[in-house]
Amino acid sequence: METSGYVTLTRQSGLMREMEIIAHNMANVATTGFRQQGIVFSEYIEAVGQGDSLSMAAARVKSTSMSQGILTQTGNPLDLAIEGNGFFQLETQNGIRLTRAGAFNVNSVGDIVTAEGHRVLDIGGAPINVPPGEADVTVAADGTVSLGEQLLGQLGVVEPEAGADLKREAGVLFQTDAALIPAANGLVLQGHLEGSNVDAISQLTRLIEVQRAYEMGQKLLDMGDERSKSALQTLIK
Repeated sequence: METSGYVTLTRQSGLMREMEIIAHNMANVATTGFRQQGIVFSEYIEAVGQGDSLSMAAARVKSTSMSQGILTQTGNPLDLAIEGNGFFQLETQNGIRLTRAGAFNVNSVGDIVTAEGHRVLDIGGAPINVPPGEADVTVAADGTVSLGEQLLGQLGVVEPEAGADLKREAGVLFQTDAALIPAANGLVLQGHLEGSNVDAISQLTRLIEVQRAYEMGQKLLDMGDERSKSALQTLIK
């Protein structure tokens, strides 16, 4: 394959990855707390001889949009949304995980949990327990959970310290090795859920652009292949 073919091939590989990410975003346009993903294209240069170099594209870094999703009122006392920055803390089998998906309920032992059974933690990293038979709790804007005059705990609305990496683990869960600090301006809204922040129209538009770019790249590869075949046939004659 000619040098131009390798350059085009790396571009095609990146475009294919972007199409996969866009498709995943669009499949989660109605998923509570989902965060839209994107991909970052970068350039790397490879030395190919004395004084010569080859520039190629790489799409190896994923980015996540942290823009606010649409807030929808549900009336369910354990449907919670965060307006502003921050995440809820969850206890999972793999350790502490973060999420913006606040569709919670109470399990058989009274702990506030997610639909998957992950326990929701308070600001100190402990589960919040609701007395048996009492699910009609009140959650204040600062995350304080109470039942009448009884204080049950305060939800941990946190964020990684400045400059820390936040890695998407699966679906609506995120993981970080950095220290967690209280979110500076995150308010808890009871009886609300935050929807996906996927912009379906812009994603569809981008998908069309990427598909067209991929098709153009494929034509270039086919043309290069035809030139190689033609040159080979000429040499054979």
